[in-house]
Amino acid sequence: MVQQRIAALTGTAPAGSLGTSSALSGTGSSSSMFADALAQAQAQMSGTSGTSGDDIVSDATKYLGVPYKWGGTDPSTGLDCSGFTQLVMRENGITLPRTAAQQAKVGTEVPSLDQAQPGDLVVLDGGSHIGIYVGDGKMIHAPQTGDIVKISKVWETPMTIRRVTGGSDASTAGSAADGLSYLRSSVLRSAVPSAGSTGTSAATATGQYGSLFAAAESRYDLPQGLLASVAQVESGGNARAVSPAGARGLMQLMPGTAADLGVNAFDPAQAVDGAARLLSSHLDRYDGSVPLALAAYNAGPGNVAKHGGIPPFTETQNYVRKVTGLLNGSN
Repeated sequence: MVQQRIAALTGTAPAGSLGTSSALSGTGSSSSMFADALAQAQAQMSGTSGTSGDDIVSDATKYLGVPYKWGGTDPSTGLDCSGFTQLVMRENGITLPRTAAQQAKVGTEVPSLDQAQPGDLVVLDGGSHIGIYVGDGKMIHAPQTGDIVKISKVWETPMTIRRVTGGSDASTAGSAADGLSYLRSSVLRSAVPSAGSTGTSAATATGQYGSLFAAAESRYDLPQGLLASVAQVESGGNARAVSPAGARGLMQLMPGTAADLGVNAFDPAQAVDGAARLLSSHLDRYDGSVPLALAAYNAGPGNVAKHGGIPPFTETQNYVRKVTGLLNGSN
């Protein structure tokens, strides 16, 4: 539950349920070329967007920990407040203008904070600051220089609250939510090229971490060789790898995911333990199905649920194929 995740992050008890959106998101991999990603995204940009406010909040929490940067629109280097909201909404099929003042005019006005719903835009400081409402009087936002994307209590009566979901007046990009999310996963979040993509065995580049993998697999009852295979495809065994969008370390954990897991993504021991716990939870969710667990690690449980199995994303399907191939010794 999104509300439970926010409560865990902020140390407060959930005031209620925000829905059943996925709590933890997958990580990116480098298995797809841009042309494939673009084609996949375009193929899904038809019809009307079914994105909910809970989907938006769940997506936004992936960027927790990204540093603030004035004028920033790239999570690999930093985001400002409106760059953050624009990015999150774009990934969910909603097109916003660039600045907070411009964004304060889109969608439908919500009369008061009491009537705000998760996913609404909250405009503060006379129109110079904007964030995304998460419920319980809190918002997720990129605050100021020296700070990071985080969840804070709404500290003043908003200048305006704008609803951009559920058939609002905001300009949308059709039902591009899945396509743009896929494009982000396969292009923006692509890690360094992995040796796994060239047919090299998982043990080649990840052998030095063998004892970590074995211990974690034993501790969390994971299939032998799963963690080495994931690490090979994710980072090529590079514990210092950073993707363009900020996925980090051996297991390519996004800052928000690493924070949820309580690990330092650049510390191999912590990263392996966190990834093992995440994969274990996915295996429990999917009754031991390794392909579904891998799909959730890559594309997020929300997409697995939405599509009733491995999502029809070329990148995700290739990812599952490569990891399982390494795991089975066929790649």
